[in-house]
Amino acid sequence: MALYIRDREVDELAERLQVMTNAPTKTEAVRRALESAIERRKSEIPLKERLERIRAEARAKGLLPNPDFDQKAFFDDMWGES
Repeated sequence: MALYIRDREVDELAERLQVMTNAPTKTEAVRRALESAIERRKSEIPLKERLERIRAEARAKGLLPNPDFDQKAFFDDMWGES
C-alpha cells in the first residue's frame, strides 16, 4: 500500500531530509530514514530477546533440530561402527 504524506510539516521535513542526505527523491529520503530508525530500534532490543524471537519463529516453522537426535549413533551407523 502506498504512503501518502498529507501533512505539510511532514512533507517539509521529508524535503529537508532529502536535501541533507542528497537523496534523489523524497521517497528515497523517507525510505532511508525508516530503515535507519528500524535498525536503531533493533539494536535497542537485547540480544537475548532477539534470539528468543528467532528461536520461536524457527520452532514454529519446524526449522530447529531434533533435541533427541543422537548424532554419535547416527555417525557410528553411517560408518558401520557399533
